[in-house]
Amino acid sequence: MLILGLILFGMLIGALAQLILGRNRGRIDWTMAIIAGLVGSFVGGLLASLLTGHGLELHASGIIGSIVGAIIVTAIWRYASGRTKA
Repeated sequence: MLILGLILFGMLIGALAQLILGRNRGRIDWTMAIIAGLVGSFVGGLLASLLTGHGLELHASGIIGSIVGAIIVTAIWRYASGRTKA
């Protein structure tokens, strides 16, 4: 059940990152949302939580770090996919 919750949280964070950066062709790429959300949440959320001293507990700093991490992963993904198509 925890794994399902983590995937759902990652998907929502990834979709939020795409909405912040602007959607491609007017829709959300759910594959990118899941991957960027999970990777961004792990890296950004863990880093933000550890830097603020909250450890691995759920706090606002971890959620904000997750969003920032997902935005960075989404931006890198879009940049890399745009360069390979050209």
